[in-house]
Amino acid sequence: MGVAIRAEGLVKRYGSVVALDGMSLQVEEATVLGLLGPNGAGKTTAVRVLTTLLDPDSGTAEVAGFDVRRHPDEVRRRIGLSGQYAAIDEYLTGRENLQMVGRLYHLGKAHSRERAAELLERFDLVDAGDRIAKTYSGGMRRRLDLAASLVASPPVLFLDEPTTGLDPRSRLGMWDVISGLVRDGTTVLLTTQYLEEADRLADTIAVVDHGRVIASGTADELKSQVGGDRLDLVVTAGSPLETAAAVLSAICGVAPTVDQHSRRLLGPVAGGAGTLIEAIRLLDEAGVGIDDLALRRPSLDDVFLSLTGHHSEDETVAPTSRRQRRQAERSTS
Repeated sequence: MGVAIRAEGLVKRYGSVVALDGMSLQVEEATVLGLLGPNGAGKTTAVRVLTTLLDPDSGTAEVAGFDVRRHPDEVRRRIGLSGQYAAIDEYLTGRENLQMVGRLYHLGKAHSRERAAELLERFDLVDAGDRIAKTYSGGMRRRLDLAASLVASPPVLFLDEPTTGLDPRSRLGMWDVISGLVRDGTTVLLTTQYLEEADRLADTIAVVDHGRVIASGTADELKSQVGGDRLDLVVTAGSPLETAAAVLSAICGVAPTVDQHSRRLLGPVAGGAGTLIEAIRLLDEAGVGIDDLALRRPSLDDVFLSLTGHHSEDETVAPTSRRQRRQAERSTS
């Protein structure tokens, strides 16, 4: 299996703002790499560089075997891009949007019509295919936008937060579509703020913060960096938290964290289900009432918090920085 996307030491600045600070990454063919990070971490800037929409200040990148700076036209012929907002013409029908993209790729009139029909079927848009896109729901627009990125059957697909703003049902449907594309051999670079999305779709995950990759690996590999299971206990009202904490200290070997407001205690444990059974017995003997008790694996949010000191959904870019970035992008377009 070859490498579909490779980047080394990418740097991009907007005035005093460093959007990419030596970012390096690699994506194997027919796999999904999830770029996971908060707003302002550099995910979208990386996508723009890799899709030839921005020139990096330094560093190198290849997509489908072609350098993004020296051979941008060759790269564009081999990629599809679906951004954070659906880039469709609201006053054309769904079918006309797809046919227009086919003609822009010089597929010819007949082939463009054929691809439009195939993609409307694939994305469950046949019944809406001859309605103007302005009447589409948000989920339908996102599906049409993804379909448009696939008109030319690109081997490499860039998805920049493709499920932002979708309801849970539409998000699950989009996940199924993306999984199907990868099974058919497409390579996907996916940016997301949704931890569950990265966990579900990505073969490998690159955690991005302040313009650089700070950790990478499979979801399980990243979670293993945080440690083992946690014993998660919620104590009933009226039961003493101090007694519950003493019991968990004996089980965990360290004092648990205690949230007075939610009456939740959390401590690291080993031993799996046997530990859970022991905890129930000891808490019962101590007269501690249990509202909820479970073993919890570390989540990707735990990973992100341990690596960066903040949660994945936290905002990290000041409004002035975002404004500078928009102004810089307009000046280079």
